[in-house]
Amino acid sequence: MLMTIFAFVAVIGPLVFIHEMGHYLVGRWCGVQAEAFSIGFGPEIIGWVDRRGTRWRIAALPLGGYVRFKGDMNAASQSDPEWASKSAAEKEGSFPSKNVWQRMAIVAAGPVVNLLFAVILLGGLAMVRGEAVSEPVISHVAQGSAAEEAGLKAGDRIVRIMGRDVHSFQDIASTISLRPAEALPYVIERNGERFEKLIAAGTRLEQDRFGNTYRIGQLGVASGVISRRDVSLLRAPVVGFNQAVSITRTALDGLGQIITGRRPVSELGGPLKIADVSGQAASMGPEAFLFFMALISINLGFINLLPIPMLDGGHLLFYIIEAIGQRPVSPVIQEWAFRSGLALLLTMMLLVTFNDLGSFGLWRSLSGLIG
Repeated sequence: MLMTIFAFVAVIGPLVFIHEMGHYLVGRWCGVQAEAFSIGFGPEIIGWVDRRGTRWRIAALPLGGYVRFKGDMNAASQSDPEWASKSAAEKEGSFPSKNVWQRMAIVAAGPVVNLLFAVILLGGLAMVRGEAVSEPVISHVAQGSAAEEAGLKAGDRIVRIMGRDVHSFQDIASTISLRPAEALPYVIERNGERFEKLIAAGTRLEQDRFGNTYRIGQLGVASGVISRRDVSLLRAPVVGFNQAVSITRTALDGLGQIITGRRPVSELGGPLKIADVSGQAASMGPEAFLFFMALISINLGFINLLPIPMLDGGHLLFYIIEAIGQRPVSPVIQEWAFRSGLALLLTMMLLVTFNDLGSFGLWRSLSGLIG
């Protein structure tokens, strides 16, 4: 338990810090006064005020953070309604006084920094352990597998799946693992000729340590030689970027399948699940832990860019509307949107917490006690 708690804080703390630091630094660059920089929410554990008047604080609930700029009403960066009535001198250095492009830059900086941090981590790991290289050429087809049923043979090259180019064997796994039993369009190259085929991957059932079962798509093919290629300092950002794009695409695929009902909502995890996996990753060594941190950083950046009020993406949506219409969204609409966004986020938090507790076996234990 202590390892899990420590690992969770070691993952979330730095990621929240760099996210908020992105907002803070771009805000300073744009001449905006930061009144508070908080890691966590709730009661303050420790805090101090710097020479610029910013209150730096560490709070009790380490599930996020915020930078409150001058002119903000709250931690969600809603503009203070009294701001418009203030004098020009009082408005100086406030967030609402900046033009829409500056506000967009400040808001976007947090998620962008998370994504860049993930690229750096993934690129650094590639430099340390090399880049896995495996041509998408089948060397073996498992007996009774979906690949055998589809007529795939050793020597076949998988060129494209769902219109996506396949560059390595890892691309095959990342595409089909989320799509068990779904018929997907493939482009196969055999003896220099290409043909198209619909193939439905088989289903492999996996269980975690709490007894939860997950459906994983499996084609039933093996690659040939897998080698590792050295990655130079100049090439590391490219490798890190490509891996980050692949991870983001997988996250989008998974979210889309949950929204459309092809995967159960119970697969959504929250802070408790992240804490549990953090502990597992830490026990596997520094490379696994850093890779998991990169994964969470990508997800943190991606989620914050969703166009939901209260999140950075919601603010960006308002500023895009303002830039197009040449006037801000009305305060009434903003207030309605923020309340709706808060209700949505609280509902999602309750849902993922319910899922997390269920994945730990709590509901099965309670039902056993009641029965």
